[in-house]
Amino acid sequence: MLSISVKDTLAAQGIHPSDEHLKKIEAKWAEIRQLKGDLENANLDDADIALRNIPGGDHVA
Repeated sequence: MLSISVKDTLAAQGIHPSDEHLKKIEAKWAEIRQLKGDLENANLDDADIALRNIPGGDHVA
C-alpha cells in the first residue's frame, strides 16, 4: 500500500506546519489509523444502533 506522508499532503494544500506541529499531527494521524484498524477488525453486530441526544430527556421524573 502506498502511503503518502502527512507533510506532503499538507504541502499540496499550501499548509506548511512547523516541525513541532508536524510531529503532533503525525502522532494524531497514527492514532486515528490505529483506531480505524481496530474498527476494521471489530465485530460490529450492533453497528446499526443510533444514539440521539434529546434536550431535557436525560432526567427521570
